[in-house]
Amino acid sequence: MPIEPYRVQAYNTAKQSENKMHDDTVAKRFGFSGGLVPGVDVMAYMMHLPVAKWGGAFLEHGLIEARFIEPVYDGEMAEVAAEESNGVLSIQVQSRGELCATGTASLPASAPAFSLTDYREVAAVAERKPVNGASYEVGKWLGTTPRDWAGEAASEYLADIREADPIYAKDGLGHPGLLQRVMNRALTDNAILGPWIHVGSRMQLLSAAKAGDVITARAKVIGNYDKKGHRFVELDALVVANGKTPLAHCHHIAIYQPREQAAA
Repeated sequence: MPIEPYRVQAYNTAKQSENKMHDDTVAKRFGFSGGLVPGVDVMAYMMHLPVAKWGGAFLEHGLIEARFIEPVYDGEMAEVAAEESNGVLSIQVQSRGELCATGTASLPASAPAFSLTDYREVAAVAERKPVNGASYEVGKWLGTTPRDWAGEAASEYLADIREADPIYAKDGLGHPGLLQRVMNRALTDNAILGPWIHVGSRMQLLSAAKAGDVITARAKVIGNYDKKGHRFVELDALVVANGKTPLAHCHHIAIYQPREQAAA
């Protein structure tokens, strides 16, 4: 059967965040039309279609990958479309007639096994300092401050990402977009960043998150490099609930120093 496109009026949840790439004035200095809707929220829009197709099974052991190409802006309509081939959804997000994100989603037969002992548990730094060459050294382990979305916070998150699928409230489940927010925390909890951009992620879900779970990430820096004047960081991480249940294995890529900033 054809997959019905999903249309959502994008909402910039991060206008007041420390990352001023979500601020209209600052983003325009980097050549954008306004503040960027966070990549983690665009990825949350993309998750609607595989969850609609596979339901709770996708939340338990689904696989999704996303790359962000052009910005999605606050208040604009974003259309998420997918085509299925051999059990894989090829997903595109379009807005303003432009291709803004691409990705894939699939449902493996089962969740692969990941051991907590393979991912070092460390605390976020006690005192954040402005980002520098040592902040994300390759091989370094990064922790996050524990975060939970319970009760009203869980409802507010679903409203913020315009998600109306009843599966979350009905079954008391946490939206997997929350895990991507925690992945961002691996960067922001360990350094003071200027404007920065999340450019892509791959996430293998391992267990369905529950609303109110206390979530942390155990992230290892596996890449730190210059590309076209941008400074990139890549993370390999296990996202964990309540210190004991692996929720997702994630590969997270971000530009932590855009070239315009590096040249400033």
